[in-house]
Amino acid sequence: MEVTKLLSLCILITFLCVDIINLNNGGVQASHKVFPQFQSLTAVSIRQIHRTGYHFQPPKNWINDPNAPMYYNGIYHFFYQYNPKGAVWGNIVWAHSVSKDMINWEALEPALYPSQHFDINGCWSGSATVLPSNKPIILYTGLDPKDRQIQNYAVPANLSDPYLRKWIKPGNNPVVDPEQGVNASAFRDPTTAWWLNGHWRMLVGSKRSHRGVAYLYRSRDFIYWTKAKHPLHSAPHTGMWECPDFYPVLLSGKEGLDLSVVGKHVKHVLKVSLDVTRYDYYTVGTYLSDKDRYVPDNTSVDGWAGLRYDYGNFYASKTFFDPAKKRRILWGWVNESDTTEDDVKKGWAGLQAIPRTVWLDPNQRQLMQWPIEELETLRGKTVKWSHRQLKTGEHIEVKGITAAQADVDVIFHIPSLDKAEPFDHSWTDAQELCARKGSKVKGEVGPFGLLTLASKNLEEYTPVFFRVFQASKKHVVLLCSDARSSSLKDGLYKPSFAGFVDVDLADKKLSLRTLIDHSVVESFGAGGKTCITSRVYPTLAVLDNAHLYAFNHGTETINVENLNAWSMRKPRMNT
Repeated sequence: MEVTKLLSLCILITFLCVDIINLNNGGVQASHKVFPQFQSLTAVSIRQIHRTGYHFQPPKNWINDPNAPMYYNGIYHFFYQYNPKGAVWGNIVWAHSVSKDMINWEALEPALYPSQHFDINGCWSGSATVLPSNKPIILYTGLDPKDRQIQNYAVPANLSDPYLRKWIKPGNNPVVDPEQGVNASAFRDPTTAWWLNGHWRMLVGSKRSHRGVAYLYRSRDFIYWTKAKHPLHSAPHTGMWECPDFYPVLLSGKEGLDLSVVGKHVKHVLKVSLDVTRYDYYTVGTYLSDKDRYVPDNTSVDGWAGLRYDYGNFYASKTFFDPAKKRRILWGWVNESDTTEDDVKKGWAGLQAIPRTVWLDPNQRQLMQWPIEELETLRGKTVKWSHRQLKTGEHIEVKGITAAQADVDVIFHIPSLDKAEPFDHSWTDAQELCARKGSKVKGEVGPFGLLTLASKNLEEYTPVFFRVFQASKKHVVLLCSDARSSSLKDGLYKPSFAGFVDVDLADKKLSLRTLIDHSVVESFGAGGKTCITSRVYPTLAVLDNAHLYAFNHGTETINVENLNAWSMRKPRMNT
């Protein structure tokens, strides 16, 4: 082994650990946390035991925000924030991968890296817009020599190259400077632009004191941009709005829309990533296109009590319109829940959630999400159940598949809701409720669901489960993904993630689809009404020693009406 590598290992082993809660901002890793001693430390070897089999990852090193996903001339392009030199944030470039199905990926050379006076200290997140002339253009945040966050653009060097390998940053950058009154240290992540009434429009995330802001800019030619008198939207006490996203959704149906669609047949969605909490929140509302203002519906709450795409490890998300299949696709960064020291040891950090199709729930109060259909091409060996009873205290193993790398789709039937435990209206925090009433606490209707990444004797497991309560006029459904028993290893962030499910139980059925992939458990409750992604790092329940169980710890019998589980093959992943 080389002397320099031995020295790197010695430094790593003797480094004094930082408290994980402070390090990870409450357990969820930040994207701009600086570790100069680690950011260029090359991994000696890449530890594979917790690497995913079918989620998007480069072969090694740190990744964070998804950037500028787009479909162009038959190819899906995906860019992302990447450290080519180490497994922590730093040295960031725009990595670039291409695909024909968003499942199998080929890695190309980085598209953008700090090189000019307008981005010499950083090329941060941004978006892509395909102009009507079928020319793609990227807007991104650069950090100038004074560390001001400014907005720049880049264009392909050769439009005849189907992979758009090289990009040019024209000399007339930046195109948007933070003017007086704009916080130049909190002014980033321009959105995909939309065309309306003779102008392009795009948003830039920011804050004023503790108020989150989505500034609106207009341009006739995509080069000269003018800030609107008023932001598109803002909200007090929410802090920095990172990675804003704004798009229309049909009132009915799953078809996606180009950003420029407006009218009474659509609602609009505004999503922001709150730097304070490290979660993504969205509202559903009305875009007043004549005033360029956005008004959330009274069913949507701005801020920490609002709707989330995902109630777990999921941040800095970005959507794009896929014209090939007329759908809106959502990408999201799934960060780590272990320590920075662990990331350096294993040689990699971060992955992307499976791309999801998003559309408006028929109730028009929230979005629905579902893994893209192309994921099903990876399904291999299958196991099917039908009409199995889960009596109180039972857990039945789902045998015959690779439990560490699986896709599981199950429909539960609840014979009786009469004895559902009363719901206390002070229980407004789903995550706190899940922590109080976890998978081991016996209820009436639930907890029931799946024990994923479980060791044979259940020393380790990650339960994903429902619990049903009786409120005054309706039932309240809680979905949990509880990592507290996921690993015997100390020092990990192991939260009990949870969200309420807005579902009518008239048919007494609840569905759950869970994607299990070694260190990530992605769950979709009630057809995609509530989604939770957990990062877990088992020590026993790994590879062929991982097991999967259906369980019921409630007093009421639960029926497994149908269960379909598949082993998942590995796609081509950035080799």
